[in-house]
Amino acid sequence: MSDVCASTGDRGLRRLAAGTLLVSFQGLQAPDWVLRGLEGGLGGVTLFGFNVRDPEQVAGLTAQMSGSGNPVISLDEEGGDVTRLAYHIGSPYPGNAALGAVDDVELTERVYHSIGSDLARCGVNLDMGPVADINTADDNPVIGTRSFGSSSDLVARHTVAAVRGLQSLGVAACVKHFPGHGATTQDSHLEIPLVAASRELLWDRELIPFRAAVEAGTKSIMTAHVSVPDLTGNLPATLSGEALTTLLRREMGYDGVVISDALDMHAITEGVGLVGGAVLSLAAGSDLLCLGPLPTAEEIERVLTGIAEAVAEGRLAAARLEEAAERVDRLREWFAAPRRKPAESNGIGLEAARRAVALSGAVTPLTDPFVVEVDTPPTIAVGDVPWGIAPWLPNAEVVRVKPEDADAAALLGRSHDRSLVIVVKDAHRYPGTRTLVSALLAGRPDATVMEMGLPIWRPGAATYIATYGAARANAQAAVELLTN
Repeated sequence: MSDVCASTGDRGLRRLAAGTLLVSFQGLQAPDWVLRGLEGGLGGVTLFGFNVRDPEQVAGLTAQMSGSGNPVISLDEEGGDVTRLAYHIGSPYPGNAALGAVDDVELTERVYHSIGSDLARCGVNLDMGPVADINTADDNPVIGTRSFGSSSDLVARHTVAAVRGLQSLGVAACVKHFPGHGATTQDSHLEIPLVAASRELLWDRELIPFRAAVEAGTKSIMTAHVSVPDLTGNLPATLSGEALTTLLRREMGYDGVVISDALDMHAITEGVGLVGGAVLSLAAGSDLLCLGPLPTAEEIERVLTGIAEAVAEGRLAAARLEEAAERVDRLREWFAAPRRKPAESNGIGLEAARRAVALSGAVTPLTDPFVVEVDTPPTIAVGDVPWGIAPWLPNAEVVRVKPEDADAAALLGRSHDRSLVIVVKDAHRYPGTRTLVSALLAGRPDATVMEMGLPIWRPGAATYIATYGAARANAQAAVELLTN
């Protein structure tokens, strides 16, 4: 890849264009093209699980990149199911659904303060969280346990607590996904989801947490690739000036940094393409463009060229890039303000998970436990993060089965004269899971069912445990309940 700011065209314009990009790369070290780009004005980077081995390695990586410029260094660290720092082992924090179930805003602020501390020690200065979506659609394939809940007021107060917790340590919050992804039953990684809400309903429901976050001083807000016909027409909000400029800027009075959701998602690339999405999102009001994990160095170069050409052709105002640069510069000044040194983790994640776990029925001592974990396909947002209770029940026999391949009779035979524990995740979304669990309970009504997603479908098990998330902390808290 050529130097992102030294190829053809106006160098000042290309530097402005480069300043809007959050790029990604494969591997544990930054490649030369990223370091050259940061020296030439790239806005920053977004890290993913494939960039992480452990906190020490991440700290070295961010120090390397910060030596080449003053980048925004971001990642998705929501706690719960969506984690990057703990991608290979599962998060030590229980996630938003669990925090919403406890409904203690002080606890939420402490959890996000601890997350912010972890990020600050690693050199990450922007967390793409918290999720402020109100999970009003039970079958939502992309939000679910990432949301604090289905009540706008509950989500608002915990969103504010999360923003305060993160930003107290100089880690910018990025409240997402504006103007709300919670009422969808489609995944924007794959298509443009529809939110069938009037402007009035948006103000009365979806926008309440975002308005609260604006008032609390969130440093950034992320767009959603959702279509709200009454607001955006056929466009996703990421490309809509009505959503980002008219609604968010003018009507809601927000003047912080607007960051696009990943532009390599199908909701953008299958419609206007990566370059077209970048230009349209900037024109609509985005200040930083998260390009996502897929674009290569060559594709990023084409995005940069496409932005510069759009300005030259009058399709994008140069003033829009200058405005974006000014906002991002203010964010960098905020990063540089002196703050107290981040503390080491204090176990708050496990404390929160213990408070969230809910029990129906009686717990009886386990006898030679046989654990059936019903496999659930990972979502694109979560990735292939490990989940389940095996690490916390080392003396149990644990089998992971796909519901379409499982033999209920054989599993019942293996569980004879043993404690049977059935572990599921979002069983309400998967008919095959419900069929298998029902068959197992028909033969073993004394079994324990543990739901590690949202506890919407509740089968008639003797014991039912809801964890409100599948993070490592959730699993440990649930097993403690079973064994203590």
